[in-house]
Amino acid sequence: MFRTIGKIIKYPRLTLKYPAKPMDSRFFIGKPEIDQSKCNNCGECISRCPSSAFKTDTGSGISIDLNRCLFCSLCEDVCKAGAICMTDKFELASRNIKSQTNPPFIVEDRNLPQTDFEQIGLKIKNKINRIFGRSLQIREVDAGSCNGCDYEITAVNNPINDIERFGIHFVASPRHADMLLVTGTASRNMELALIKTYNATPDPKLVVAVGACACSGGIFRDSYATRNGINTIVPVDVYIPGCPPRPQAILYGILKAIERL
Repeated sequence: MFRTIGKIIKYPRLTLKYPAKPMDSRFFIGKPEIDQSKCNNCGECISRCPSSAFKTDTGSGISIDLNRCLFCSLCEDVCKAGAICMTDKFELASRNIKSQTNPPFIVEDRNLPQTDFEQIGLKIKNKINRIFGRSLQIREVDAGSCNGCDYEITAVNNPINDIERFGIHFVASPRHADMLLVTGTASRNMELALIKTYNATPDPKLVVAVGACACSGGIFRDSYATRNGINTIVPVDVYIPGCPPRPQAILYGILKAIERL
């Protein structure tokens, strides 16, 4: 018993309190934002962006498609006017792919302010129990990724983030799953596998696109070997931008998908 108490003292609880409490995101690299008052429409960001995330909107200046954005911060470096800066905002998951344009970015259908997570953990657990009558089961599908997003999904399950505290578990078979967590740009070799996995998942099912590749095709967009996002193959309920999105952003997207039910 004394040995156990000694270990508890030596190794304190590591699990983050997010989303019960807001994260200290001062050291995060989040989405880029444009100060339209400084922008001179030189087009440098458009020509230099590796994923073609920037576009010119008539009357509203330059905007960013977050589903294509890699958060590489190259735009901030090349903007001579200083109009673009990287923020620490990582809660970017959206139910509507068209809302992933910056500016403006709008978090949809939230009953709580984005910074007030005091009760959201308990509400999510209650909602999971009410809808499914048990834990939420997730099947991850790698549809042709570089494994960057998959590493972050693995981190969601570690003792630091501990997604199982919300009653959320990963399973080996889609027949046992309630949600598909899909990474990758859906290569031609994985397209049929993704369709079969989707069809094998019982209703009601949710599909979450994780990362820029799954959301829009990313840097592989318009390639002969890939699709431009998995929504061209299966219906998607929530999009989580990033390359890759950090574990807290993935957790936020999963919780947002559950809210949809």
